[in-house]
Amino acid sequence: MKKVLLFIVIGLTILCTGCGKYSESDIVKDLEKKVNKLSGYKLDGDLEIVNNDEVYNYKVESSYKKDDLYKVSLTNTSNNYEQVILKNTDGIFVLTPSLNKSFKFQSDWPNSNSQIYLLQSIIDDISRDKEKEFKETKKYYIFTTDVDYPNNKKLVKQKITFDKKLNLKKVVVYNNDNTPMMTFKVTDIDYSPTFKKNNFKVNEVLKTVKTETTKETAALEDTIYPLALPEGTKLVNEEKVDKTNGNRIIMTFDGEKPFLLVEETANIEEEMTIVPTYGEPYMLIDTVGAMTENSLTWTSGGIEYYIVSDVMNQDELIEVAGSIGTLPTMK
Repeated sequence: MKKVLLFIVIGLTILCTGCGKYSESDIVKDLEKKVNKLSGYKLDGDLEIVNNDEVYNYKVESSYKKDDLYKVSLTNTSNNYEQVILKNTDGIFVLTPSLNKSFKFQSDWPNSNSQIYLLQSIIDDISRDKEKEFKETKKYYIFTTDVDYPNNKKLVKQKITFDKKLNLKKVVVYNNDNTPMMTFKVTDIDYSPTFKKNNFKVNEVLKTVKTETTKETAALEDTIYPLALPEGTKLVNEEKVDKTNGNRIIMTFDGEKPFLLVEETANIEEEMTIVPTYGEPYMLIDTVGAMTENSLTWTSGGIEYYIVSDVMNQDELIEVAGSIGTLPTMK
């Protein structure tokens, strides 16, 4: 009898030894496997972005297909303004149907930095961060990692929440003050979507994108000044010139951090036009613009903006550009 009990104890000990707790490393490995084996997915969610005292909300639809094809639709819920970031075999595009323009980038997006609405980027951030924090609750697994937003150094970390089936539920990106600056809440995930043959082609995507969102602005009745300026910098010259359609305002700021700010009426092309664009796609205020090392270009409310400086860094450019968030009524 004693021998039988001894064998039972030994057997249970061996069994329990092989039944360890589902650890953090196990979860990360399973997340990597889950994403790497996908031939495609479709991810829907709600994105909130904080800019100064303004909050912008977007409906997001992210699609991925094996062989590095991506499509991210961003629709501003306040004005129904939609843009699409598209990666296909022809390159990287930001489609802006309201202007009948497609901006083509020479970029390695989405691999150039963290992406709050793409599974691959989120899992890469988790795997890359060797000092990440992990927490398990009754319903969720929660990772806190650093982020890689080279064009915005104020964004320093993110909190990523998965359910117990390893489905992404929420991502929150924080600044240095631990204030949430971006929040993405997942509303639906499809791991086996059926895509049309030309789902990632520019012309096909344009057929599905909303176009009734922006009216052409005939003239700039008022100058829109930035509310935030670098210390020791002020406006020294302002010039308004007419162009073929509408007009342009050129502002020169001088001092410790000199820069040039151009505002002009955005013209809608008669036919879809592909515009070669330098830099990286960058989400600023209520639109996707183009960021280079020393400049930032974007379109908002029927107005095109361009800010450039030989001495300001990208964070400083973003701060000035982000302060042009409240637009006067245009006639």
